Amino acid sequence: MNLDAIRKTLQDERAALCHQLEELGATEGGELRSDLEFSDSFADAGAATAERTEVIGLARSLAGQVKMIDRALAKIEEGTYGVCDSCGKPISEARLEARPESVLCVDCKSRS
Repeated sequence: MNLDAIRKTLQDERAALCHQLEELGATEGGELRSDLEFSDSFADAGAATAERTEVIGLARSLAGQVKMIDRALAKIEEGTYGVCDSCGKPISEARLEARPESVLCVDCKSRS
């Protein structure tokens, strides 16, 4: 397993996710910036609420992915990358190739 290549892949994905969050008007933590504006007119209030709800959901999802990547990067630095956070067993290389941000083995992930 080439940890340098995995680290680079994770860092690139993290940068892409942070860029998407920025474009949505959200922080890395998934919170909307206070300067983000939605329509204020009464006629558009329902649409604005729906849009805001959608943006919040997407931002939280992206922020969750950033958090997973940060955990995987931390595990690389700790020397524990490829070890399940839950059971301590090795995570299969096939899983890590498909989802390098994985910190749980397939069995533990399916139970969570």
